[in-house]
Amino acid sequence: MVDKSLIESALDEIRPALQADGGNVEFVDFNDEGVVLVRLQGACSGCPSASMTLKMGIEKTLKEKVPGVTSVEAIM
Repeated sequence: MVDKSLIESALDEIRPALQADGGNVEFVDFNDEGVVLVRLQGACSGCPSASMTLKMGIEKTLKEKVPGVTSVEAIM
């Protein structure tokens, strides 16, 4: 089972970099398979590099810091 508080804590570490570029990330939910759902906000929601930010930044960090996370997906 994925720990919601660890997800929020890891996202708090990522947020300053996103906010520096005019964006943000919102935790939405997670499922039993370890998939975390987030919503990219601000400049991140329409950025051409959003998929790279999601996988190489957010997903990588969450996998390192939160046991049980298998992937991260963005929803609208």
